[in-house]
Order: sequence, then structure tokens, then C-alpha cells
Amino acid sequence: MAPGPLIYLDVDGPLIPFGLEPSSYPLFGPSPQDDENPLLGRLDPSHGLRLKALPGELIWATTWLQDANDSLAPRLGLPRLPVVDWPEPSDTDEFDARIGLHWKTRPLLDHAQDRPFAWIDDELSDIDRDWVSGNHPGPALLHRVDPRRGLTSADYRKLAEWLRETCLP
Repeated sequence: MAPGPLIYLDVDGPLIPFGLEPSSYPLFGPSPQDDENPLLGRLDPSHGLRLKALPGELIWATTWLQDANDSLAPRLGLPRLPVVDWPEPSDTDEFDARIGLHWKTRPLLDHAQDRPFAWIDDELSDIDRDWVSGNHPGPALLHRVDPRRGLTSADYRKLAEWLRETCLP
């Protein structure tokens, strides 16, 4: 049996919304410690159950790196998840920036290899979708989340539907 789909998860935007007046966001406990990111209070713990219900392998795809496991996973009730280890800058970065390709796009395709995947991020564009479509042999959903709102019920429905219909027998 082939391995299931990968689910690449960004943090800032999808899980920790930003961009509106700070007072417009609900706060969830426990309050962040003095040495923690103060925006952790915006992390809705109900995301944990909803993420675990998605049919696929959750992977952190964020600049939080292992801090996502240390700071977010416990608040979400998630186990430690694999983390994409971003490569050092390369010669392609300047070209990618000129054409508008997100800096995560190439590394995520390298990480996914031929496996189907969903990528949840707030910085995705049609350029990324077109590039993935032309360079990845398997199904891929690049799902843009409004960073002012974070993941919503509609986002979870769309992700679950795509994962079930596209990637599962």
C-alpha cells in the first residue's frame, strides 16, 4: 500500500492569525510565559483535533522549526511532528524571488518526492500552484489561508474533501 498524503503546515497565519487589531483576536489559555512568543495566546487549541482528523501525515513547514514541536504541539494536543529542515540559501533563490516563487516551494517538492501533499500557508500564489503543477508528478493542493482569520471550518472542509477524494483509495 502506498504511503498516504503529506500535510505541510505553516504556523504564522494559518494557526496564529495576524494583521488585524490585536484586540480583535480571542485569547486562549494558558497565557504565554515571559520567554515565549506572546502571539501563542492566539493559538486556538481546537485546531489540534481538527488537524489530527485530516487523513494524512502532518508536517511542520514553518520557520518555527523545532520550536513548533516545543511550543505549539503541546498547546494543540499534537504529538511531536516531523519538521521540514529548510536548506541554506542557494543560487536559485534570487531567480525564484524575481519570478514570485515562494522560497518554500522548491524545498517542499524535494521533501515530498513523488507523494501527494496538501500545503497550508498564508503566502501562496498562482505562481506556486503553476510551478508545482509542472514539477510535481503527484496530486498537490496548495491551500492559501487568510492570515487575518487563520484556518476556518471552511478551510478544514476543503482540505478534508480534497485529501479524501484525491489521495485515498
